[in-house]
Amino acid sequence: MAKTTSLRCRVVEGKDLPAKDVSGSSDPYCVVKVDDEVVARTATVWKSLNPFWGEEYTLRLPRGFHSLAVYVLDEDIIGQDDVIGKVSLSRQQISAEPRGVDSWLSLAPVDPDKEVQGEIHLELWVPEQGHPRVLRCHLIEARDLAPRDLSGTSDPFARVSCCGHTLETAVIKKTRFPHWDEVLEFELAEGEPGETVLSVEVWDWDIVGKNDFLGRVEFPLDTICTDPTKGWFQLLPFPSTTEDHGGRLGALRLAVRLVEDRVLPPPYYQPLIQLLTEPILCPGQPPAGTALAILEEVTSGESRQDVATKLVKIFLGQGLAVPLLDYLIARELARTTDPNTLFRSNSLASKSVEQFMKVVGLPYLHEVLKPVVNRIFEEKKYVELDPGKMDLSRSRRGSLSEAWVRDSSLELLKGYLGDIVDAIVGSVEKCPLIMRKAFKQLRGRVEERFPSAQHEEVRYFSISGFLFLRFFAPAVLTPKLFSLREQHADPRTGRTLLLLAKALQSIGNLGLQLGQGKEPWMAPLHAVLLPSVTRVKAFLDSLVAVESTEAGEGLVPPALFDPSATIKEGYLHTRVAGGAALLPRFAFKKRYFWLSSEALTYSKSPEWQVRCSIPVPWMRAVERVDEGTFQHPHVMQIVAQDDAGQLHTTYIQCKSAQELWQWLWAVRQASSANEAMLPTCHPGTFRAGRWTCCLQPACTAPGCSRTHSTVALGEWSDPLDPAAAAQTLYGHLRQAGARLR
Repeated sequence: MAKTTSLRCRVVEGKDLPAKDVSGSSDPYCVVKVDDEVVARTATVWKSLNPFWGEEYTLRLPRGFHSLAVYVLDEDIIGQDDVIGKVSLSRQQISAEPRGVDSWLSLAPVDPDKEVQGEIHLELWVPEQGHPRVLRCHLIEARDLAPRDLSGTSDPFARVSCCGHTLETAVIKKTRFPHWDEVLEFELAEGEPGETVLSVEVWDWDIVGKNDFLGRVEFPLDTICTDPTKGWFQLLPFPSTTEDHGGRLGALRLAVRLVEDRVLPPPYYQPLIQLLTEPILCPGQPPAGTALAILEEVTSGESRQDVATKLVKIFLGQGLAVPLLDYLIARELARTTDPNTLFRSNSLASKSVEQFMKVVGLPYLHEVLKPVVNRIFEEKKYVELDPGKMDLSRSRRGSLSEAWVRDSSLELLKGYLGDIVDAIVGSVEKCPLIMRKAFKQLRGRVEERFPSAQHEEVRYFSISGFLFLRFFAPAVLTPKLFSLREQHADPRTGRTLLLLAKALQSIGNLGLQLGQGKEPWMAPLHAVLLPSVTRVKAFLDSLVAVESTEAGEGLVPPALFDPSATIKEGYLHTRVAGGAALLPRFAFKKRYFWLSSEALTYSKSPEWQVRCSIPVPWMRAVERVDEGTFQHPHVMQIVAQDDAGQLHTTYIQCKSAQELWQWLWAVRQASSANEAMLPTCHPGTFRAGRWTCCLQPACTAPGCSRTHSTVALGEWSDPLDPAAAAQTLYGHLRQAGARLR
């Protein structure tokens, strides 16, 4: 049995942030830390004091998880990014709320003396023999200390205080991983120790000015006297009183939930999976009494998306995804009397179809939309149809007329929209076969339920409502959330995308609501969209014109189940430890990488036939590298062990912090099932006869920094894990255990 702890963190939005730029605005982004390890970075929202991110992460947590912190920073093109503030939540604060934390939280200032990190390795004991009694404090080493100097390191020493006396260790220069190996002794007074404590503080020594605080830890003296203490201890900041900063730094809206589960080996979940698939495989049962029907009833609105995702992936693994959707759709149709309300709610059927499209159709979405979306981002054209929002003073030659802005905007929108519609209606053969099969069954069910001629439009809308309103339009509106772009759009591009998304929604609604309601200024697009509606109907007819095949074999996207399928690919820079002694700036070579669940492979270019490979089962650690190591930022390392037991390290440099975390997550996830992973590694490199991180002279010296297994799971692209998915569904069904029995 494996106990898993995961954290679902949604960085929603910020408000009333302070202006950090001379323009009176800021370019905010967030960094998410779990116990001082950076695990995620949102996109930057340009020129906004009230940014919306809407980014969600599911994080596997280490066993000793203590706290979550979200920092808000202002991105600067020149110089260091400005820190705006942070929100910190302890494990106790998060777990105290059964449904998690979901609220606005005021940003607190970032005080360097409280931004401590790392651990210290100590041994404390009082020998039984001898008079007077002596407390011995063996300061062995520390790791992952905060860098306080411009070089990215520190000059740490330890200060130990007990019984009114203070002693210090030697200073270890230029390292975040000091080895002291010193024993400090304190003579204990006669009598009971009472409430006396031993305090160990770590400081960064500075030749000029005051020393910088690096963290502290305390131990009750009576505990040490009765029971010797040895181990690694997390360094903590100075105690501080919680104060309200009056919202001066703005606020951050977070949704955070801690989920703890005990996941059994996969065979234990087979009866549950059989129970869930029973109504599909044996359709003669009363529909209301099936496990699927009860699961639908007990699933609350806030957890429906999670349940839908797990259901879709389990049934994909069984080759029964299309029959699952057919079953849920048939139940919803039976409850629907007005075809105009069909699939409008976030029912389990609607959410399941939506998640199904994202799981199996994301590569298809990218192929259709990415070229047009990239062009819109690159061109940054000014587009506006709403007279109340038009900027008529943009020209150097004077003000522009409202009619000129409207006409030029219409021409641009027609061009972009025409390219999007062309790409969609020409994508029939690119659409995954399993999606086409699902839509064919969906249309058949709708035609059975609403057969009259007056409801002819419903057979089109039932598909376009999903494909356009829940798939194409949201991806155009927020390309970042569908991995179409690495960054959110700037305000001008965002407005163009919003107008295009509205137009796509109108096409998905078959043009019935265009120019009505609160936005009559959209009416000029009506003449453009009506021909598009006709083409889209023909596209939907072609989409469902597929042969009736079995729902399983040949329909499941290979990327979900084929170990050799590429998980991630792209150009990176690499070097292997122990290579030629070139200057660091010349040591990295540009290579094209492919990652599958079998191996990380790379070559000079995608077409190059000679390739190097690191088998995934050989991987023993996947970690970041200290920035000062190669005078390059964004470097990660993969430590692999070959068949002969030899360790080899490959260093990989990414273009940005975002790309670094994406590759870290992907490689860690691919190797997450590996055994014999290393507990420690070196975040530096072995150069000039010593490790650059801890200064140890032996190349084979044990790692000075602990390794991490925290993994950010992609909501749609994470590999199928039937046991974990079944455990989630079991938790929901347990709420209705008596009824199910």
